[in-house]
Amino acid sequence: MNSNADPRYKGYRGKTRELLAAQGVQVWSDVEIHSTKGVFSGIILPRSENADQYHVVIKMASGYNVGIRADTITRIVQRGFREAHYQIPEREFPRDESKPNVVLFGTGGTIASRLDYRTGAVIPAFSPGELYGSVPELADICNLRTEKLYSVFSENMGPQQWVGLAGKVGEAIRQGADGVVIGHGTDTMHHTAAILSFMVQNPPIPVVMVGSQRSSDRPSSDAASNLVNATLTAAKSDIAEVMVCMFGPTSDLYDLLHQGTRVRKMHSSYRSTFRTIGDVPLARVDRNGVKPIRTDYNRRRADRQVTIDPAFDDRVSIVYYYPGMKPDIIESLIDNGYKGIVIAGTGLGHVNQPLYPVLKRARDMGVHVFMTVQTLWGYVQMYVYETGRDLMDLGVIPAGNMLPEVAYMKLCWALGHSHQREEVQRIMLTPIAREITLREPHDGYLILQGGLPEVEEFIGRYRR
Repeated sequence: MNSNADPRYKGYRGKTRELLAAQGVQVWSDVEIHSTKGVFSGIILPRSENADQYHVVIKMASGYNVGIRADTITRIVQRGFREAHYQIPEREFPRDESKPNVVLFGTGGTIASRLDYRTGAVIPAFSPGELYGSVPELADICNLRTEKLYSVFSENMGPQQWVGLAGKVGEAIRQGADGVVIGHGTDTMHHTAAILSFMVQNPPIPVVMVGSQRSSDRPSSDAASNLVNATLTAAKSDIAEVMVCMFGPTSDLYDLLHQGTRVRKMHSSYRSTFRTIGDVPLARVDRNGVKPIRTDYNRRRADRQVTIDPAFDDRVSIVYYYPGMKPDIIESLIDNGYKGIVIAGTGLGHVNQPLYPVLKRARDMGVHVFMTVQTLWGYVQMYVYETGRDLMDLGVIPAGNMLPEVAYMKLCWALGHSHQREEVQRIMLTPIAREITLREPHDGYLILQGGLPEVEEFIGRYRR
């Protein structure tokens, strides 16, 4: 029998399947595994078809998964069997007319979930009753309505989803919502936050994006904390902006509210991965409320007026410059009909001389080229060196301190309105949501370099 077709050994093949069969155990067996690396206890999980054939994977009581190489295992003792058909506890979400009304839109990111021990999948909780069963604190904050718009990994978010999401946010505002929360995968959350900042302008209420770096079946999950803080922000904060709510420090002391055009994911797995770049966050938020850090944000209003402008032309690309780059990369974009290019250049906004002729061709072909800096912090300043001045003469336009992904999103949005060169330049260089600022604050660029005695002393005071 094909090992993948046999539910007893789902995903296991070769020597790992032989080992499980010889030891008289199978998937969902509650076991104690003795190996040359130690003794491990937990439930044998199924494996995907693409997983290697060398490890037995168990979920330990701590909630973490561990893989044990089959060739190190000396004995497996079965203590029980746990094929659970998990259902998220569901309770009717209580309604209180004195509380604010919040709408939660789902796009596919896991907000609150549990592990299904039958399939090994993480089941998302999304209905109000499921969320109340998983995160009962939400009922202390607001009346919650949920709507699942999409069910995609965040890398599959695109123009269709962004346009639809902007329309739904506008609809919720006009129908009287006191706040909007958007559940989203973290990998491209900053892209969606940027485009929503242009598509949903001057909202009268908070529009808060939230996600989770670690799924809810893990003890270190940030899902519930982020969701509570995002919902509290949407319900009670007076900050009427498109923003991202995610962990501040690595502990769960508070979340930070980041402006949608100045935020970026900066670490692949840290819970405190989102950082405001070139500025300071809007506010801190914890169970006690929202504590503004800056004061120049848009305030909550009683009206229902909002500008929904979902224009978008996806014939735009980001090009990350590297030394030795050849012109054929730009040539291929021109030849394939791209109408906009955002370059993440070196230093103050530079590329090498071999690209000059093709950049001139791009201008002559009506392609709009904007320069950002791959340093992320700081401004494009192309007038300082000869290279920058030459590039501006070729039609490359400096984009201030816009982040590369934000410039990409704004150029897509701008080209959705016009392809006329002067108008596109006007739209791109006119700030809408602090995507370009006049200056960075003195504390807008802080990177703590580990290993230095003064930094280690400072971190040691607050490490938890």
